[in-house]
Amino acid sequence: MRFELFIASRYLRAKRKQAVIGVITGLSIAGVAAGVASLVIALAINNGFRQDLQDRLLGSTSHVNLLRTMGDGIRDWRPLMERLQKQPHVIAAAPDIYEQVLISIGSRARGAVLKGIIPQDERKVSDLLDSVKQGSAKALEEQTADQASAGGGARPTQTPPTRPDSDSLDAVGQRQASMPPIILGKEMADELGAKVGSIVLVTSPQGELTPFGMVPKYVRFRVAGIFDSGFYDYDSSWAFTRLSDAQHLFALGDVIQIIEFKIDDIYKAREVGNKLEDAAGPGFMTTNWMEQNKPLFHALRLERLVTFITVGLIVFVAALNILISLTMMVMEKTRDIAVLMSMGTRKAQVRKIFIAQGALIGVVGTAIGLVLGYVLSWMGGHYHAFALAPEVYSIDYVPFAPRIMDGILVAVVAVGTSLVATIYPSWSAARILPAEALRYE
Repeated sequence: MRFELFIASRYLRAKRKQAVIGVITGLSIAGVAAGVASLVIALAINNGFRQDLQDRLLGSTSHVNLLRTMGDGIRDWRPLMERLQKQPHVIAAAPDIYEQVLISIGSRARGAVLKGIIPQDERKVSDLLDSVKQGSAKALEEQTADQASAGGGARPTQTPPTRPDSDSLDAVGQRQASMPPIILGKEMADELGAKVGSIVLVTSPQGELTPFGMVPKYVRFRVAGIFDSGFYDYDSSWAFTRLSDAQHLFALGDVIQIIEFKIDDIYKAREVGNKLEDAAGPGFMTTNWMEQNKPLFHALRLERLVTFITVGLIVFVAALNILISLTMMVMEKTRDIAVLMSMGTRKAQVRKIFIAQGALIGVVGTAIGLVLGYVLSWMGGHYHAFALAPEVYSIDYVPFAPRIMDGILVAVVAVGTSLVATIYPSWSAARILPAEALRYE
């Protein structure tokens, strides 16, 4: 052990008559540990929110969307989609329709986004169909096989909404089974009181022209499944049906609105989107997941910075305790320092003694804080210790995602702050004159 470090470690082990210094030293270590642990936990929570939201968003939506800037949709979408799937970085593509509708059961009604999909393609770009917890998405897939055999452009004939004969339960069951299937989000289903097998009325605000003028167009759907993605915005306002059924409801013909793409590198979404625009030709534009959620992730980055500064004040307070502890140590050890200097110890070595003391306090406190912070973060994330209101935060528990780089950053800041706190005490110790200090000894 180096001479300076040996003296510093001996000074930290205070004797009985130096109990006050020992208490302050202990408080300094505890302060550094508390600050480091708090920073690790706070950054783990912030990173957990960011990662959880990003995973849920990317699992529920595509990475890049292609849509027309003019007109009523994409007509020759099959050859276009087949051609764009061959672009670099593109893994899969899926055609979709998004429209606002009103979904109701009796007197209960809810505005929703109805998404028309081809399930086999949709599963390649998002995971929402895999989150069906009640019922099944097979009803959508069965029709897709029929549609493929019909050339992909046929739409099933919708049964007009008529009242079933009271004396024919079998006819009622057959009529319900012939209704197009729909999959609702869990929160929406709970609000409507819908269950698997329920019949819901889906009304399109676009309407249709009749001899009596423009009237809303509606179709009765059978609830085939209920999905629970854990993301409140989707669970409360999204519904899925077959692409052909959506085209029929909105009277679009064989037209889609958006082609969704999944790519191999989510952080190249803007670059890939620009290339897809060029390949699609004029009249098309793309959006990506980063643009659609830019305000959300910007707010999380700002919150991370504010959290680091605010919670970092705990480390600053601990550094003040280190400053006080070392200052008192210099006052208490004035005679010892004078003896050491009279025996040949250089001023630089005296400064290093007290710098080593501050470094020991910082390193010990940081080590304890890191262990405590990572253990608490793991427990909080593993056991979902803190519940949240999903309608406010979009998720139902506080996520923890501690990162090694965050721990390294916090450790550097904590130890660096501790070393800064040693500047004045070590400078004061090196200015002691042995003759003056030992004059009356």
